[in-house]
Amino acid sequence: MKAPKVLILRAAGTNCELETLNAFKAVGGNPELVDIAAFKNPKMRVLNYDLCVIPGGFSYGDDVGAGRIFANRIKLYLRDLKNFVRMGRPVIGICNGFQVLVKAGLLPCVPSGEQTAGFTVNDSGRFEARWVHLRINSQSSCLFFKGLPEMIELPVAHGEGKFVLKSPRHLEELKRNKSIALQYVADDGKLAGYPYNPNGSIFNIAGLSNPEGNCLGLMPHPERFTAIHHHPNWTRQTFMKAAVGLEMFRNAVEYCR
Repeated sequence: MKAPKVLILRAAGTNCELETLNAFKAVGGNPELVDIAAFKNPKMRVLNYDLCVIPGGFSYGDDVGAGRIFANRIKLYLRDLKNFVRMGRPVIGICNGFQVLVKAGLLPCVPSGEQTAGFTVNDSGRFEARWVHLRINSQSSCLFFKGLPEMIELPVAHGEGKFVLKSPRHLEELKRNKSIALQYVADDGKLAGYPYNPNGSIFNIAGLSNPEGNCLGLMPHPERFTAIHHHPNWTRQTFMKAAVGLEMFRNAVEYCR
């Protein structure tokens, strides 16, 4: 089979697209960087691709809220993106991309299309850049985490990463739908406060997926852990046999095959 076509969407202010492109090349994908403005042309369709990625960065400078302008442009020019997800094709939004997926109404998966979640400034009041411990929800069906251990580590880098919900009822819905894919934890695997939860997200939520598991949004950056020596403790640790981020992208490419 031909290498799956990977759409890496970018906009002014996106700054993690090249790492993402290189990661998908490394696992056998056929990635293409495309500016969101290209989709003004009706001949450009997201359905021409097998996999869609919204990488990290600070799209449009986050001037009116993180990811809001990018999300509005997706709703205007990529109206097929919801159909893309319904067809079972993989979508991943990383950091700013996660914010975009939430503000575009793709996550959390709410039948009414109502936006029930959002992001606000970190509880620390500052930009947080650190490696974090994460626990993959064993009940999640997210295809990106197939075969990975329950506990993983990835770096975060954000100033507006605190995940919030409209009401406690919506948290219960996320639990019931098995949409909580990833949580910040301490090194013993238990939920903990700052600095383990670097932003103060409700229920330590670091990533969400749709119930079907093909659409994932997460604040940590898998594209920054695509070689074992990217880990700051790579010369000493023995528990990791492969770079977690690379394996996540490999899972998506293999799923498309």
